[in-house]
Amino acid sequence: MRLFAAVPIQDPARGEILDLLGDLRRGDWPVRWVHDEGLHMTLKFFGEVGEERLEVIIEALRFAATGAGPQPLTLGELGAFPTRSRPRILWVGVHAQPSLELLQDRLERGCEAIGFPPEGTPFQPHVTLGRVREGQRIPTGGLDDHTGRCKPVSFIGQELVLYESVLTTSGPRYESRLTLELGH
Repeated sequence: MRLFAAVPIQDPARGEILDLLGDLRRGDWPVRWVHDEGLHMTLKFFGEVGEERLEVIIEALRFAATGAGPQPLTLGELGAFPTRSRPRILWVGVHAQPSLELLQDRLERGCEAIGFPPEGTPFQPHVTLGRVREGQRIPTGGLDDHTGRCKPVSFIGQELVLYESVLTTSGPRYESRLTLELGH
């Protein structure tokens, strides 16, 4: 099974992202857009994992989430990986308190101890909107046309979810394997 840990995006931020996605989808960019129900901010990607590893991953998530508390978050600007000039992944940034980086770091360290290497790049909170199709490009300056389009909506990250990504013919479907409340 293909697993990742993420914070689901709640309203009002979810509605703001869906409005932006609606605008972007009306264009003719060669992008595979995420499904509306798939909006989340990934904290740790595990990849393909055997069923026998599920319990140890769940324990690492429980440990990392202990005492984390609800996460105050604010939507940022439209961005891209690796760069805006050569985008492969389109996303909306998320501004967070240091407590989110601490949660993500605890998750990375806990998962490294059970055999999942750290990401290797600095954590940059974001919500993925879509992926540019292999061998394709979006128009030069295309992202600039949408600068400022996403309002800096504030919201609270209240859950840490372990998702399984189930591949279907219409794209991935995300099923929750564990939901942890980020309590006080």
